Parts: sequence; structure tokens; C-alpha cells
Amino acid sequence: MVTVNGSECVGCGACADVCPQGAIVVEDIAVIDAGKCVDCGACIDECPSSAITE
Repeated sequence: MVTVNGSECVGCGACADVCPQGAIVVEDIAVIDAGKCVDCGACIDECPSSAITE
């Protein structure tokens, strides 16, 4: 499963915009719903701060 490094996340929402499952919401930082995430990696590729990793 992908994880968000909270100290690196800038809360821009790019990951949420590209997530095909709607598994990401942005509060102050991105939060991934493990029940919805299918590990497609789209958010990893889109994150400008490299805060999302596998």
C-alpha cells in the first residue's frame, strides 16, 4: 500500500485529483483510505513533493 510522508506533503491535492478510486482526501495533508486504494501508483507519479511512496 502507498503511504504519505506527512512532513513532505504540501496538501496540494494533485494526488486526490488523479486517484481513480477516490481513495484520497486532503485535509491538512493527503490521507489515503486503505479500503479503497488499489495500489495503482497514479498518486505517486503525480505528487510534486514526492511525499507518497509504496
